[in-house]
Amino acid sequence: MTVKNSERIKLESGLDRLGLDVSARAVDGLLTYMDLLKEWSGTYNLVAPGERGFLLARHILDSLSIAPWLQAGSLLDAGTGAGLPGLPLAIINPGMEVTLVDSAGKKIRFIRHVGRALKLANIHPLHLRVESRADGGTFSNITSRAFASLKGFVEAVRPYADIESRLLAMKGTHPGEELEELPGWVKIQSVEQLTVPYLHADRHLVIMSVSDQTST
Repeated sequence: MTVKNSERIKLESGLDRLGLDVSARAVDGLLTYMDLLKEWSGTYNLVAPGERGFLLARHILDSLSIAPWLQAGSLLDAGTGAGLPGLPLAIINPGMEVTLVDSAGKKIRFIRHVGRALKLANIHPLHLRVESRADGGTFSNITSRAFASLKGFVEAVRPYADIESRLLAMKGTHPGEELEELPGWVKIQSVEQLTVPYLHADRHLVIMSVSDQTST
């Protein structure tokens, strides 16, 4: 069995374990995205050198593990880095408009390259700090995988959220202290423990909404 076939089988098994029904075209897209991550990581420092052999579990399946909690509508991925979790989610949801924002120009250039390579018409990469774009409208889903704190995340994306928006912050261990630091206008919907295939690490998803945008 070739390495490529082995990787496909492992990806398909992981998707099945996550309960995701993904098209063959999307599976191809995820595999190509992984190849591009490996190819560009050395020059663009997209993922840590020690993680390049573990992209499937640590980055692709980890990103897709939050898919069951997305609601219909648009998605803003704040501080997307190499496109995580936004790009994998856009690949498996071609009908979802996904805006990917990062302050690192080289990472946005990489995301644009992936978009061209995979012919992704539903992604909108933007090179800027998410805090600086207050006129971008609101989004149904706002995700983060890299923000240092929950408080920093919700304050940065507040201009893009209304009471219908779902804020989804990915964390490692249960962020008990961070939850206590959240401002009063944030409503905590739930904290879900994620089980990511092939990944032996604590993973949690904090699901929040805006309870009252006029209070602080």
